[in-house]
Amino acid sequence: MYNIFQIDNVKMPEGFLWGSGYAGHQVEGNNVNSNNYHVEIEENYPEKSGMACNSYEMYKTDIELAKALGHRAFRTSVEWSRIEPAEGEFDMEAVEHYVRLFSGLKEKGIKVFITLVHFTVPYWFSKKGSFEKIENIGHFKRYAEFIVPKLAPYADFWNVLNEAFGGDDPLRNMNTVRYHAAGYHIIKKYSAAPVSSAHSFIMRMPYRPNDVFDRTLSDFIDMRDNEYLFHAVRTGELIQPGMDCIYDESVKNTMDYWAVNIYTRTMINARKKNGIGERYKHQRIKMIDKDYFYLEELYPECLMSNLTRLKDRPVYITENGCACDDDRMRIVYMIQYLTALKETMDMGVDVRGYLHWTLLDNYEWNSFKPKFGLCAVDMKTFERTPKPSAYFYKDIINNNGICQDIIRKYLKELPCLK
Repeated sequence: MYNIFQIDNVKMPEGFLWGSGYAGHQVEGNNVNSNNYHVEIEENYPEKSGMACNSYEMYKTDIELAKALGHRAFRTSVEWSRIEPAEGEFDMEAVEHYVRLFSGLKEKGIKVFITLVHFTVPYWFSKKGSFEKIENIGHFKRYAEFIVPKLAPYADFWNVLNEAFGGDDPLRNMNTVRYHAAGYHIIKKYSAAPVSSAHSFIMRMPYRPNDVFDRTLSDFIDMRDNEYLFHAVRTGELIQPGMDCIYDESVKNTMDYWAVNIYTRTMINARKKNGIGERYKHQRIKMIDKDYFYLEELYPECLMSNLTRLKDRPVYITENGCACDDDRMRIVYMIQYLTALKETMDMGVDVRGYLHWTLLDNYEWNSFKPKFGLCAVDMKTFERTPKPSAYFYKDIINNNGICQDIIRKYLKELPCLK
């Protein structure tokens, strides 16, 4: 834990874009034609998304909330399963809903990041094999050709896909880059706004820093999950272990900016079958009453290690945040990560915006326990209540940076976890 009361004041460059976001399935509710909704039922999840935050009905409330909290940008997704609930059948009422959502944000002066696919896809598409099969790309192109021109007037930024890259399936890794490229070229037909896809840029670190096996496996997994994407976009070469290289000219230069979802690191242990090591016990922080390995650590240095590899394009942080029951930890988290982000920018990375994840406590894919939101949600009444961290972030936005006066306004001492 760092002493946040000794951190120097930080100012971001003029025009730095501050905001937040959320994902459709996690907040909208009753997303009944999506693959995730069916998986929740078929696999009998103890907690199902259900009504989620009821944001499909309460989107105007969320827009007003983002505006009141000073957010100048907002990222959310279109639910393909609402637009095309059955193969080849489009729902114009759903289209009009998203037009109202995005035009409403624009009317409030909030810049709009539109994501075409944030994990969830139509159930019919998943039954065909989803992105695992390149022959399904025609279905995706049909969806993009249909929805993009209708939303183009409201988009300031686009994400084709969210966190679709990386993993131990090399064929899928090849395919998702090509799906991204297909979406990129369709968007460019209708919109001048910059296009990317949000990448989950997880730092891979050897569990034993000087062990040749841990280091080698760490480099291998980083290549497979991260570097292959950057290399493909820069060169058109698609390289994955165990497969012949593919050169695809259509992939080259299909990201106008790097959209980065960034949280922490993963320890790599070559002596484990799956290669994943335990987090160092002396640094593990349990911030919620649930095992949640992915975010049980504050490690802002990952910003420097990762983002300094992305100096060839502008960077927008499209997700960053933490799940915690004690909202003071979210304030500590933001202080550490935003000051580290500024240091990364001082190293030459052209970071132009930061979207905190997320606006609302919501459905974290299989549970409501992880609380990522700047605002709490009563899951019975759906009332939204800003937390102290929401006002802390508002002050940061208004100040275009962090200073000790703001820190000490919200924290009198370092929070201690039980």
